[in-house]
Amino acid sequence: MSTQVIPTPAPSIPFDIPVAGGTRGRFWQLFITAFIGDAIVVFCCLALGSWVRFETALGTYGFARAGAVENWTEYGRHVVFGTLLFAILLAHFRMYAVPSMLRLRHVMIILMKTVVAWALAYVALVALLRMDPYVSRLYVLLAAGLTFVGLTAWRLVFHRYTSRAVAHGKLHQKILFVGWSEQAAAFINAVTSDREHLYDIVGCVPSPQGRYSLPPPARVRKLGDYSGMKELFQRHSVDMVMMADLNVGNGEVIGLANLCEKELVDFKVIPNCFQILVSGLHLETVSGVPVLGLSRLPLDNPFNLILKELTDLIGGTVGLLLSLPIIAVFGALVYRESPGSIFYTQTRLGRDGKHFKIIKLRSMRLDAEAPGKVGWSTRNDPRRLRIGSFMRRLNIDELPQFWNVLKGDMSLVGPRPERPELIIDFKEAIPHYNARHSIKPGITGWAQVKGFRGDTDLNERIRCDLYYIEEWSLFLDIQIMLMTLFSRKNAC
Repeated sequence: MSTQVIPTPAPSIPFDIPVAGGTRGRFWQLFITAFIGDAIVVFCCLALGSWVRFETALGTYGFARAGAVENWTEYGRHVVFGTLLFAILLAHFRMYAVPSMLRLRHVMIILMKTVVAWALAYVALVALLRMDPYVSRLYVLLAAGLTFVGLTAWRLVFHRYTSRAVAHGKLHQKILFVGWSEQAAAFINAVTSDREHLYDIVGCVPSPQGRYSLPPPARVRKLGDYSGMKELFQRHSVDMVMMADLNVGNGEVIGLANLCEKELVDFKVIPNCFQILVSGLHLETVSGVPVLGLSRLPLDNPFNLILKELTDLIGGTVGLLLSLPIIAVFGALVYRESPGSIFYTQTRLGRDGKHFKIIKLRSMRLDAEAPGKVGWSTRNDPRRLRIGSFMRRLNIDELPQFWNVLKGDMSLVGPRPERPELIIDFKEAIPHYNARHSIKPGITGWAQVKGFRGDTDLNERIRCDLYYIEEWSLFLDIQIMLMTLFSRKNAC
């Protein structure tokens, strides 16, 4: 079961910099360094883009010599405006949130999102504001490319510095647990399995009643009793307190939160009354009263749903047209090795549990599945054709599913559809399993690119599917489609 750590209401801190005693100053220094460095690099790259556009051989292209722009410095307003817009978009995509700011993979994903969003928004806003001179589309492409390269180089240098600090524990937040629970154990397991984690577990103290609901493991030190919390904060330079046991009175929780606020220690709660995986808990106010409830999923928004449908329509059409020659070539190779139909159809479960026929290039023998016996394919499956093994490694057998996308049965990206016979009992055995059927299944998905396909851990597969449903965005779809081109793990 996934553990979600829900912070209590606290004064808003820009860019998600943690309110933490020992590491607060270091994180602010990193934020200031990263933000100023990004701004300088963006400004220089945009200025360089205008110089390349109007002072090199490219200056003879388009309207540049027709009197619209005579000197690259005339683009000064565009450069300043573009820099401000880029900075806003970087903050919007949480470039300066911890731990994203310190993880190179996250940084590169955010940079790609920001560059695409900037190019589109920049052209639209300059036209809307009627800024003179009129912006050159070639300049926008040059500026976007140069900025991506420049920020990538700068962030590689920045990451080299911060990775050393993380490795030596200089940026780790020290956590003290109050009480103990299964969710606290899950949190520690998740943290210790992440090589780039930013936490040190100081230890734990019992709840205000002086007891533990569950005994903490031996690797977590017991640090006395609850009455000495203030002294523990100072002795161990505690940055964060996590309330793991909520079997206490409301007044005691508020008292601990107030103590943390006075001592500049971040206070968080690990909920054990809401075992929710399908959707995150969301704090909102109703007539000034705070209410904790389920947040709406991204695809509950009609605009997002229409955007995904349009993407599927365009992507499905382009994908099918581009893949037809590949399907023809590999279809001929399949027929040559095993005469018979080159396509294979199966009944799968789609959105809202509706059945549909999925179509694939056949990668196994015609008699691969005996009547009444169904199962997942396995590594080195003896039923596979020789060409079938190659197709599966490169996902070529999935190409005909672009037709399923155009029919409306599937999406380009989503949870992989399963066979009804194999999952008949899953909704009872695996918590939140049926939630994955709230959206269309996909040709590829987050679980697939993470290697959870075929005969792999179902709980991890469901966790990946639900993460996708909760965190959906058009950029995430694009990221998954790009990752699919290089994902080979557990392809069989």
